[in-house]
Amino acid sequence: MNWILALIPCLALLAVPAVALGLRARPALAPALALLPATLFGLILLLPLGATFRLDWLSSFGIGFAFRLDGLSQLMALLITGIGAGIFLFSGSYMTSYPKQHRFMAVLTLFMAAMLGAVLADDLIVLFIFWELTSLASFMLIGFEAHKPAARRAAQQGLLVTVSGGLAMLAGILLLGTAAGTFTISEILANRAVLATHAFTPWIIVLVAMGCFAKSAQWPLHMWLPNAMAAPTPVSAYLHSATMVKLGVYLLARLNPAFQEWALWQGLLTGAGTLTMLTGAILALRERDLKRKLAWSTVVALGTLVTLIGLEEPLAATAAVVFLLVHALYKASLFLVAGILDKKAGTRDALMLRGLGRHMPLTAIAALLAALSMAGAPGFIG
Repeated sequence: MNWILALIPCLALLAVPAVALGLRARPALAPALALLPATLFGLILLLPLGATFRLDWLSSFGIGFAFRLDGLSQLMALLITGIGAGIFLFSGSYMTSYPKQHRFMAVLTLFMAAMLGAVLADDLIVLFIFWELTSLASFMLIGFEAHKPAARRAAQQGLLVTVSGGLAMLAGILLLGTAAGTFTISEILANRAVLATHAFTPWIIVLVAMGCFAKSAQWPLHMWLPNAMAAPTPVSAYLHSATMVKLGVYLLARLNPAFQEWALWQGLLTGAGTLTMLTGAILALRERDLKRKLAWSTVVALGTLVTLIGLEEPLAATAAVVFLLVHALYKASLFLVAGILDKKAGTRDALMLRGLGRHMPLTAIAALLAALSMAGAPGFIG
């Protein structure tokens, strides 16, 4: 049954051309695409924790097409597919007025496949390939409305920051594989004592952290995330609140057992995370655009997650995992609400929106519940 683990990202990848061709011929089928992530969600739930799959690829370099399911990767995969099902369903209606809806849904499927491959990978090189594929898909989705200069600039900035960070991370991965004698993540974590005194370890920490900070919009590489709000609302809800920006956080959490005793690792994560929290909180106060305000609050959340990972206290790890889940749930909901308001009212300016609760009661209830969770009100997971 472990072969299903490798099938999950591969199935999503193989679906990309079918989505593009199918929707081009039958655009009305777009909402039915939610069945794909929903099916993958069910498959992930069926797999037992600890399931592994490995197929030798470049055996002379110790690189294999390896996947592994544990608690952290399962949580991320369930978020990607579970929230993805809602986003696909929403997009089927929201994007009907866009002339290239079939291309949008195909790239969204490509992004989902890349994210699943990255979080399930048990080989650093395989993880890096899927990691860069998420950057490419993000570039195409942010710049989907290419006729708008703001969308083109935001897509270019996001690609430049994330790919530059990815190159630094690749250097760190190569050093890590050399120092540990393997690129298999589970083996590196099982034999982490090798890294305790290795001369490469400080360089590995800095380079890997740079890649993760770029992907998860940590200070001073945070500006690309609010600017990415030029993308259509489903992109903001899926990539920039629930999934892609959490990929850097995921890798930091995944490698944390190997480096958590290093003061350099703790200092980088708590320092960058704290500065990111403060910067995002201050800059959110001046925003009137609902999506950009939500984006700055996402920057704050990402800084919080990175800070929690950098702390030695065991309870911080539990807090990070719970917050990873709850932030994805309430923030995706709030982004979709902002998109509905933009489409129905014609503006996202918070100072111009008032009295809509009487005309859009269901949307108002959804916004209230998500906001209460974000505020940490009693009775909510937040």
